[in-house]
Amino acid sequence: MTRKDEMLTVAQVLDELGVSARTFYRWREIGRAPEGFKLPNGEIRIYRSEFTAWLETLREVA
Repeated sequence: MTRKDEMLTVAQVLDELGVSARTFYRWREIGRAPEGFKLPNGEIRIYRSEFTAWLETLREVA
């Protein structure tokens, strides 16, 4: 059985990372944030799998 990949809101990502919105959007500006996409209403969503993969890349660097 396959599980649907959860779509996270920016607020959920901020909560999990413990960073401010300003920091997150700065990371997006410089290409250091997890991959995301914009909905037609302009809100950003990030797939849980993309978020987890992004976190793993940070572990390798550290």
